Amino acid sequence: MGEIVAIIGPNGAGKSTAIKAILGLLNITKGSVLLNGNDITDTAPDRVVTKGISYVPQTHNVFVNLSVQENLEMGAWTRSEGINERLEEMFTLFPDLREKRRQAAGSLSGGQRQMVAMAKALMVDAKVLLLDEPTAGLSPKYRGEIFSTIKEINSTGVPILIVEQNAKQALGCANRGYVLVDGTNRFQGTGTDLLEDRDVARMFLGGGE
Repeated sequence: MGEIVAIIGPNGAGKSTAIKAILGLLNITKGSVLLNGNDITDTAPDRVVTKGISYVPQTHNVFVNLSVQENLEMGAWTRSEGINERLEEMFTLFPDLREKRRQAAGSLSGGQRQMVAMAKALMVDAKVLLLDEPTAGLSPKYRGEIFSTIKEINSTGVPILIVEQNAKQALGCANRGYVLVDGTNRFQGTGTDLLEDRDVARMFLGGGE
């Protein structure tokens, strides 16, 4: 099973830039992007998606005028067969969406929209799922539900990379974490180790001694 990896840090630290680099939206001058050992550094964004990297942006991540089911069907654009079977898998993974499958995505709460966005991203055979600020603007109740869902998605074998401002919950969910400061990887370790690190706690978790 793949890991859950969290990237945290203050605004402007380079968290979203890292995701853009993976997606082929930026020219990388140093380092490389590997997917299952294959170098995809200079791969065009549309080819990155067809190779199995799925992305859920922070905003504008659903088609508000389409129904929940239509959104999911739009997410299956690289799939030539098995769409109905995959829909059923998504409604099993996201049971609340089954009841709302005919509703317009724009009528849903922020947390429900985020679940639609994740389900849409998983309609392809995702080899990696990238989540940019998945709990931004959500109530504590929905933040907890989103992180529980992230763990459940990961339990199906999908590796997940989370960029998140909510550092404490992100590290609590992650197997590994990286803390970016001014574009530099300042701290790294297991999620548990970073939660217990006094410097990380003082700078990002509202604690420390």
